[in-house]
Amino acid sequence: MTPRIAAAGLVLALLLAPLAGGAETLRLVFVGDVMLDDGPGRLIAGGGDPLEAFAPLLKEADYAIGNLECPIAAGGEAMERKLIAFRAAPRVVSVLQGRFDALAVANNHSGDYGRAAFLETLGHLEKAGIAAFGGGRNLAEAHRPLWIEKKGLRVAVLAYNEFKPRAFEAGADWPGVAWSEDDQVVADIRAAREAGADLVIPFMHWGWEREPQPDERQRGLARLMIDAGADLVVGGHPHVTQGVEVYRDKPIVYSLGNFVFDGFDLPAARQGWALRLTLDRAGVVAWETRAARIDDDGTPHPVPGAATPCGWRGDPALRECLNP
Repeated sequence: MTPRIAAAGLVLALLLAPLAGGAETLRLVFVGDVMLDDGPGRLIAGGGDPLEAFAPLLKEADYAIGNLECPIAAGGEAMERKLIAFRAAPRVVSVLQGRFDALAVANNHSGDYGRAAFLETLGHLEKAGIAAFGGGRNLAEAHRPLWIEKKGLRVAVLAYNEFKPRAFEAGADWPGVAWSEDDQVVADIRAAREAGADLVIPFMHWGWEREPQPDERQRGLARLMIDAGADLVVGGHPHVTQGVEVYRDKPIVYSLGNFVFDGFDLPAARQGWALRLTLDRAGVVAWETRAARIDDDGTPHPVPGAATPCGWRGDPALRECLNP
């Protein structure tokens, strides 16, 4: 048996099995950018389903989370001076419903069609039973954690954007997204702990596009968040997957890359990761990334046999696991 196969088997067992002694574990799935305009939007309009291939993986999770990289609205006006603006039709919600429990809106495209379209987006998600976080009707709501209370655990997930334009940051009495300011992020992490969170997970929209490795800003902020009490850090935005590292025995997945997204010729931008986590009260028990290959329509497909990063508690080394 090769080391990769052995590692894959061990991580899979840790991801799926309850802990010894009957303690329950919580299984989460994170995916990167979900953009449902353009190619994916046309596919849905024609009766297609860009999430079909990954539906089983999303369904088996206790809770599934993604980053919604577009407003979902019929109204609003495109922001001036923005080169690329997305807006998905309300019908796309039917594809998200039943697949995602929550979607982050802390990104640089949530405000593409203004505050009216952003508020319409929040309304569509709420009606569909999908929690939105990392943005809201005011500053307090934008910084409010997503609370996951399952399997005897309370998990707080926080989302922030730090890629321009900052003009769409939420204010005291106007809607928008949570902006990443170091002092505020640290305060939010500590406040979540004080509010009874067993685990805290920041979900970041950061870094430079198409860069295969995180920059010093990402590395420094990731460490700062873990030092402040985060149990792991998950990121996105660069449109490519980036490196993974373990700091103080806590994983940092710098970028999951694209998940549902078209319009990219760069091969690396047509590869993404789905992150599977098993958590208990002490933190991350095991984690693995599942490879996704994105076709011309922006639809992700599993890649059996691909080697992607994985790890588990008690082993400080990063491993590569084979995707089943």
